[in-house]
This record gives sequence, structure tokens and C-alpha cells, in this order.
Amino acid sequence: MSQPPKPVPRPDRVSLWRYFRLFKSDILSAQPARLYRAWMAEFRTPFFRSYMCNDPKLVDLVLKERPMDFPKSDRVREGLKPLLRESVFVTNGDQWLRQRRIIDPAFEGGKLRETFPAMWAAGEACVARMKMKAGAEPIEIEGVTSHAAADIIFRTLFSLPIEDATASAVFSEFKSHQRAAPVVNLGALLPLPRWVPRFHARQTKETAKRIRALIETLTETRAQQIAAGTAPDDLATKIMTTPDPETGETFGTEEMVDQVAIFFLAGHETSASALAWALYLLAINPEWQDRIATEAEAVLGRENPDFSILSKLKLSRAVFREAMRLYPPVPMFVREARCPETFRGRAVKPGAQVVISPWHLHRHERLWDNPDGFDPARWDTENGKACLRDAYIPFSTGPRVCPGAGFAMAEGPLLLSMLVRAFRFAPVEGRGPVPVAHLTVRGKDGITLKISDR
Repeated sequence: MSQPPKPVPRPDRVSLWRYFRLFKSDILSAQPARLYRAWMAEFRTPFFRSYMCNDPKLVDLVLKERPMDFPKSDRVREGLKPLLRESVFVTNGDQWLRQRRIIDPAFEGGKLRETFPAMWAAGEACVARMKMKAGAEPIEIEGVTSHAAADIIFRTLFSLPIEDATASAVFSEFKSHQRAAPVVNLGALLPLPRWVPRFHARQTKETAKRIRALIETLTETRAQQIAAGTAPDDLATKIMTTPDPETGETFGTEEMVDQVAIFFLAGHETSASALAWALYLLAINPEWQDRIATEAEAVLGRENPDFSILSKLKLSRAVFREAMRLYPPVPMFVREARCPETFRGRAVKPGAQVVISPWHLHRHERLWDNPDGFDPARWDTENGKACLRDAYIPFSTGPRVCPGAGFAMAEGPLLLSMLVRAFRFAPVEGRGPVPVAHLTVRGKDGITLKISDR
């Protein structure tokens, strides 16, 4: 098996200015190698202190046992605020609790089954588009997976294919927003009062404004359809008609726009990242690719496929899970300590940043067998089962676990199987991807593969 690519870590000691420059370029290579073995690390700056926690007991404390004592850090929202405003991804406290009470019912197991036809249709459309591209010339696969993931989001959320004019416009604007949005904003680095301007780039603000205007149009149209009794029974309708069980209130237009923005960001960007890395890993491990193709032919070849086939894609699920271990779409979660704490004998003051890093936890040398290797069979071993329980958090964990985790674990293996059943994927010599993290973990210059009909 070929060893998957991994960023080169920075030297253990660098100046604060050098660290900020590295962080702005790529979150992953800005971290030292010792974090792959450390249970905890403390970082000090003149403005704040940060504690990265790799000890599974500390991860459980922060994310599962006392999550309200470790709310999302305001530093997280600074770079994302132009687009996400008050979405469930960045809110805390009672506001966040209310949003989850309204959102969670739409993603319950029974409701997920209803999204399968839209996922299948998006997968067939993706295969058809790829048929037109497969050939001698290599293809940048992240663009393909991004298109497919966006198609699934629009089909399941608004019953619209990506070819719809508004859906296509949102997708186009979102790609521009990704290029413009910085990892580091001034407000994320300095303890500035809320009234101080955050100086977002003009393109960041303009693309966010256009995306939100397009989503507002979709939301208002859906509200009219709901009022007229003609709305399709999709995720948008479910969320917009679900009242908060405690107050009886539903989302207003502005708040629904916030939520749709994060559904698109989380459901499109993260799924596209995970699927692209899964295809690359299969390209450099052809024996596993052939196993997935054999499984896919046996499972997907039946007439009238339905939701039940997902449980039969066992190898594809293992590969997709392994891809998210090696390349977790969201590499770090940032929380903030609300009260004095003691972590592994060190005093943690209120206001300190607490970083949980799936990237380092998933590759921790004291936890995993062969931590940097691609091994989908690990999930059937004792070590794999233990780490799956204690050290595997691509969707976070606890009360703030991603509400779309089940959705992603249905969508990812299904698309992976559909694509590998139809095509062979091979690496391009000398053009291996370099992982970098901005909003999600992507290839620095994309992920380029050779694709041929199977």
C-alpha cells in the first residue's frame, strides 16, 4: 500500500509572527510534530493562551461531559460571520439549544431514509457528467466531488438539481467565497471589543451577500409554497415547519438563511473533501479499489435500489471512514473555557482557548496502530474498535455532534461506490496532493487523478 501524503510540520519553536504567517497559509503545517504524540500542549501568545487536548479523557470532558462549560470560541465565528451570521455552527447557549431543537428532527433516522432517492439521482447525474470527462487527460477530482455534493444538498434541501439557475448561482458564488475567505481574521487573533470593525476582505463580504440573497429567495419561495400547501416534503420544508417544542416558534426568514448557509458549507464542503480524499486513497491502493468495485456491482446492480442497500456497502463505508480518519474535513474544533479548570495538572484560566484536533487525534501515535497508514480493515481489529469509540471524531461528538453525520455516512459511501463501479481511478505521477487546511482539508493544488471507464 502507498503511504498517504501528510503535511511537513513546522519546527518546534518559531516566532509568533512566523506562526501567524504559517497558520494563515495552512493550519496543519503550522503545528509542530510533537502534537502527534503529546496528550496536551500549551501555546502562549501575548493575546491569549491555547491548549490542544489529545487525551481522550479531556476530549470527552470538553465535548461530552460538560459542553456548556466549553462553548464555541468567538474566534471561530470571526472569519465565517459574513456568511453564517447566527447559524447553529457558531452560536452558543440558549440560542444554540433552540436551533438544535428545531433542526435535529429533520435528520432523524426515519427522515434520512426519505432523502435516498435524491442522493441516488445526484449520484447518477455525477456518473453521467464523469462519462463525458473520462479519458486520457487527468481530472481535478475535487471539482467533481464538490459539484456532486452541492447537487445532493440542493436536491435534498430544496428539491432542486444543481442545474437549476438559483442552485447553480449559489454554487458558483460559493466557490468565489471560498477563494476570498481568509483562515485568520484580525478579530480571531486579537482580543478586540465587538464594536471594532473586523476588516473582512471586500470580496468576502460581497460573495457572502450574494449567496445570502440567493438563499433568501429560495427560502421566501418555500415559505409561500408552505402557506399554499404546495411545498415538497424535503429537508427545507421539514425544518421551516418544525416548531420549537418549548416555545412553539419556527425559524424566521433571516434565521433560516443562516441555517441554510451552514448546511451548504458543512454538507457540501466537508462531503466534497472526504469523497475526494477517499477516491485518491483508492487510486493509490488499487487492490482496495477493485474490492469496492466488486462490492458495488453486487449491491448496486439490483433493480430499484432503495435505502436498505446502504447497509450492504460495508467495504465502501470502511474506506470512507478511513478517509475521514486520515483527512478529517474539519481538522480542529475551538472551544473556550468559561471557568477555571485544571488539565493534566496545568491551570487553565477562563477565556483560554481549548483546541480539539481530529487531525492529530486521528493520527496519534500512542492511540492508533499504523496511524499514518491507509488500512480500512483496521475497523475490524480491537485497536480500531477501541479508537473508533474513543479517538475518532470527524463529526465532533456529544451534544454538538454534527446533525448531518448520518446524512454524510449515507451520502459518502453511496457516491464512492457509484463512482468506483463506473470508473477506474489512478494517480498522476509527480502530482500527488499536499494536504492543507483552510475551511476544510483539501489538496493544496487540488487532487488530480486519471479516470477511465471500468
